[in-house]
Amino acid sequence: MDTKTKGEDSEEVEIDLGDSSDPEEYDDGDEPETLWRAPPAMEEDENIHTSTLVEISDTKPLINVRDPRGINDCLKVTFEDVIAEPATVRSGDRVWIWSNALFEVSRVWIYRVVTVLLAIPVSIISGLLFAILSCFHIWMVSPCVQCISVGTRWLQSLWSIVLGIVVQPFFKSAGRCCGGFSVHLAKE
Repeated sequence: MDTKTKGEDSEEVEIDLGDSSDPEEYDDGDEPETLWRAPPAMEEDENIHTSTLVEISDTKPLINVRDPRGINDCLKVTFEDVIAEPATVRSGDRVWIWSNALFEVSRVWIYRVVTVLLAIPVSIISGLLFAILSCFHIWMVSPCVQCISVGTRWLQSLWSIVLGIVVQPFFKSAGRCCGGFSVHLAKE
C-alpha cells in the first residue's frame, strides 16, 4: 500500500505581509505584488481542446462573459469602496493588508457557498416562472390584443381622420405663429 505523508507533494507559498512603508525594499520603484489575489482572467479565448459540439453550443459564450449586458455593474465592489481611511487617521499597514485580504476572501467564498445553495433552486423557479409567463403571453395576451386590434380598425381610421382634420391644422398654425419669434442673447 502506497502511503504519502501530508504535504509531501505540496509547494510552500510564502506570503510577505511586511510593512509597505519601508522604502529600501523597493529600490526600483515597482509596487509590491499582492500574493493573495488571483491574476485577472483573460477575456480572450484560450486554446482549449473542446469537441465540435461545445464550439457550436449556445452556452459557450456564457462561460467567459457572464454579464454581457452589464446588468450587475453596480455590484463591482472592492475593499476601497467599502472601507477607506483618510490621510489623518490610519491603521497599521499589516492590519490594512490583512483586512483587505480577509474582505476579498470572505466575499468570494461566501458568494460561492450561497451560490451553491441557491443557484439551482432559483434557476428552476425562474425557468418555471418565465415558461408560464411566456405561455400566457403567447396563447392568451397576444391573441386578445390581435382580436381587439382587428375589431377596432375602424376606430383607428376614425381617430387618424380626427387628428388630420382638427388637431394637425391647429398645431400647424400655432407653430407658424410662434416660428416668427426669435431670441437673441447678448452680453453687456
